[in-house]
Amino acid sequence: MEELAHEPRLDAAAMKAFAHPLRLRMFSVLSNGGPATATRLAERLGENTAQTSYHLRQLERHGLVEEDTSLGKGRERWWRAASFSMQRTNEGAGPVQAILRSAIVEDQAATLQTWLSDDAAPQEWVVASLEQSTTAVLTASELAALNREVQEVIDRHTSAGSGREAALREGSAGLRRIRVYYDGFPLPVD
Repeated sequence: MEELAHEPRLDAAAMKAFAHPLRLRMFSVLSNGGPATATRLAERLGENTAQTSYHLRQLERHGLVEEDTSLGKGRERWWRAASFSMQRTNEGAGPVQAILRSAIVEDQAATLQTWLSDDAAPQEWVVASLEQSTTAVLTASELAALNREVQEVIDRHTSAGSGREAALREGSAGLRRIRVYYDGFPLPVD
């Protein structure tokens, strides 16, 4: 069966580097709020710039953040969260992987709960959003095909947003940062 390989996969070293509590918080801020400098991250997280700068370099080393060259002037470096995926089995990464997966699930739940609790959300965004759960009986091949097709649709639509960070920061009408969570997985066997 063809393996799903869309985003770069985290190896054991990257997972270990990512599992640091401050790095997880920094990644969450960059994912939810968009690109930021080390100084802005430090202010947001109550840390010092030397700390956030060091941890950004570690995240960059493992491909978890990347410089956003469309922002900043001169020596000012802006960083954005990078996309990645994790394989369920990586030798030597068991406990670290469990910590990292738990942190990711907690962040997803908190982010979704914030959206669902926003009673002042503009109606056009409420109508455009979707929270859905579907259960089906499929083979592993059918699940892999479903996941590939969904990923293609996500890629096609989200690629339209590439390069819009500056316009979003300038307040261009109709633009918002969006999040897509998609998990296609088998349920436990009875």
